[in-house]
Amino acid sequence: MLGNFSYCNPTKLYFGEDSLNYLNTELPKYGKRVVLIYGGGSIKKSGIYDEVIKILNANGKNVAEISGVMPNPTIDKLYEGVEIARRHQADFLLAVGGGSVCDYAKAVSVSVNCEEDPWEKYYLRFEEPTCETLPVGCVLTMVGTGSEMNAGAVITNPHTRQKIGHVFADEKIMPKFAVLNPKYTLTLPHYQMVAGIYDIFNHICEQYFSGEDDNVSDYISEGLMHSVIHASRIANKDPQNYEARSNLMWAATWALNTLISRGKSTDWMVHMIGQSVGAYTNATHGMTLAAVSLPYYRYILPYGIQKFKRFAVNVWNIDPAGKSDEQVAKEGLSAMESWMKELGLVMNISELGATADMLEGIADGTIILPGGYKVLQHKEIVEILMESLA
Repeated sequence: MLGNFSYCNPTKLYFGEDSLNYLNTELPKYGKRVVLIYGGGSIKKSGIYDEVIKILNANGKNVAEISGVMPNPTIDKLYEGVEIARRHQADFLLAVGGGSVCDYAKAVSVSVNCEEDPWEKYYLRFEEPTCETLPVGCVLTMVGTGSEMNAGAVITNPHTRQKIGHVFADEKIMPKFAVLNPKYTLTLPHYQMVAGIYDIFNHICEQYFSGEDDNVSDYISEGLMHSVIHASRIANKDPQNYEARSNLMWAATWALNTLISRGKSTDWMVHMIGQSVGAYTNATHGMTLAAVSLPYYRYILPYGIQKFKRFAVNVWNIDPAGKSDEQVAKEGLSAMESWMKELGLVMNISELGATADMLEGIADGTIILPGGYKVLQHKEIVEILMESLA
C-alpha cells in the first residue's frame, strides 16, 4: 500500500432481529429532548414507528418529530428541520429510515447551531462545522448508502438544480450508533431494493477503480463485490430471503464506512454525474448511478486497463487465456452489464426523465474530482451523458 492515512470509525453497530432493543442501552447516554426524524410514513405502516416511540417514552424522552424527509432531501426541508430542532432545544437526533433520512439528520446536526447558511457553508464552500453539533443515532430501514456509519450528508437544492454531498472530516459527525435489523428491509418495493443493491456495488467500484499499487483495500473490495453479487441474485428471486438481505445490509455498511478507501485516491465520478442527473430528474439515487456507470467506465477503461482487467478476472471470473488485456477488461464490463440487467436496473437516463436539452446543464452541475484514472473535461461529461441517454 502506498501513501499515509489514518482510520477512525466511532459508530457502534447493533445488528440482527433483536437489535432495536439496544436503543434502551444507548438512549440514556443523551439528553431528554429528542427529535425523531423519518420519511413518508412507511415506518408507521410497518409498526417500526410505534416500537421506537414506545422505547423513547420508556426512557423518559421528550420527543419532537421531523417527518416527510424525501428520498432526495432538499435544502428547504433542511431549513424546516433546523427550525424544529432549535425550537425543541434538541439534545439528540434519532433518524429512522433509509440513507436519505440518515444523511438529513447529519445535515441538521451540523446546522442547528450554525449562524451561517448551511448550503453556503457546507455545500458550496465545503467547510467544516465551527459550531456545536448534535449527536445522531440511526435505525436503518433501507440499505445502500452506508450513511449509518459515515460522515456524509447529501442535500439537493432544487432552485439551483444542484445535488451535493459533503463528507465531513470530523468523525464526531458520524452517527454515535446504528441499529441494523435486516427484517426492516423486507417490505421494500423491488425497485428500491435493487437500486440500493447497485448503490452498494458502485460505492465499492468508486474506491476500487483508482490507484495502481498492490493494496489490501482492493482485496477487501473484491470480496465485498462477490458477496453483493451472490446475495443480490438470491434476493432478486426471493426478496424475503433473510440471509441474503442480511448480507446485503452488512455489505452496504462496509462499502462506505471509509475502510476500503484507505490507501486509495478514490474516483467518485459516477456519483458526481449521477447526482447531477438526480438534481434534474429527482430520480432514485441508485438508478441514476446504474444509468451512467457503464458509459463512464467504458470511457475511462483505456486509462486504467490493468485494474479493469483485474476486475474482470477476480470479480467476474473471466478467463484471460489467449486474450488481450483490453478484451478481458471489456468482457468484465459486459458481465457486469448482464448482472445489472438481470436485477432489473435502469440502464439509461432517458428512463429517469432526462432529455437531450438537459445534458449541458447536468454537465455544468457535475463536480469534477481528480482521484480516478482520467480527469474529465466538460465536453467529455457531455459525451458520457450522450451515451447514457440511449
